[in-house]
Amino acid sequence: MVDVGRSPTGSPQPVRKPTILDVAARAGVSKSLVSLALRGDAGVGSGARARILQAADDLGYRSNALARALRQKRTMLVGVVLSSLDNPYHTEVVAAVEQAAEAAGLSVLLAHGSRDRGRLSGRVDALLDLNVDGLVVVSSWLEAPTLQAAARRAPVVMVGRSLEPVPGIDSVNNDDELGARLVVDHLVGTGRQRILHVSSSTRPAGVARRLGYETAMRAHDLERFIQVAAPDRLGAHLADHDAVFARNDVEAFDVLDHALDGGLSVPGELAIVGYDNSALALRARPRLTSVHQPRELMGARAVQLLTERLGGRTEDRHDVLAPTLVVRGTTSG
Repeated sequence: MVDVGRSPTGSPQPVRKPTILDVAARAGVSKSLVSLALRGDAGVGSGARARILQAADDLGYRSNALARALRQKRTMLVGVVLSSLDNPYHTEVVAAVEQAAEAAGLSVLLAHGSRDRGRLSGRVDALLDLNVDGLVVVSSWLEAPTLQAAARRAPVVMVGRSLEPVPGIDSVNNDDELGARLVVDHLVGTGRQRILHVSSSTRPAGVARRLGYETAMRAHDLERFIQVAAPDRLGAHLADHDAVFARNDVEAFDVLDHALDGGLSVPGELAIVGYDNSALALRARPRLTSVHQPRELMGARAVQLLTERLGGRTEDRHDVLAPTLVVRGTTSG
């Protein structure tokens, strides 16, 4: 809302907005010191900073972000795009990116594609049209040509897996094969053998988790028990198994519902393991055993890779982080 005053004729007229010069005069310091203080420069003394911030607050001064962007040739904005808001793991990664961006003096603009590849691509273009300094893609849905076209306009970091590394794109992802092996090793260690894998995903992460599951089952000489079922086909399978490894926590909850509806005790008759260790894992009774992806580290690393690109790095980086298994009540009584 614009404050208005009255002209000599009585008609309203805009009141002049305070400037950085007004703040400097009120605080008794130079314009350059005000500029340093307002952008958080560590070289400004605490006493001067306090006077400047108080003066800015008293005057109602707000810095002109557009003018600053034109001077610095930076908007200090990071675009974050994800395929949907349905899976809490994805929103938790976004929260980690936002926290890391804020620590780096950056702000985040968020967009999602509602599980529609065309809409997701449009959201990428919209963020780039706002001149974001870089883009974090929390999705594996975008194809390589779309990512490469985006990278020609701004640095792009992908949080997640693609079938192959995309030239010109940095990435941070979880070692999904290792995560699946941790699950199978744990379940076999508790005496389970007839382990069902629940997944309907053809995305790279889902495929990797299935591969890790199958490899681990063979390593334990349990190849005869390898079986994969879609979440909507559980009813006919659960009674034939003593454990289930679900592709993510959301699908693990589907398994838990089917188990309880079928009168199976958890973990007595059926052990259940999810993947992601999202906030959902603590909302079940019993609590859900789940593979923890280090999303805080993934978010921080994504922002670091962006800032490195902005600083001039040209070679691609592809970081793979190790997951851990968090054991809870769905696998140990």
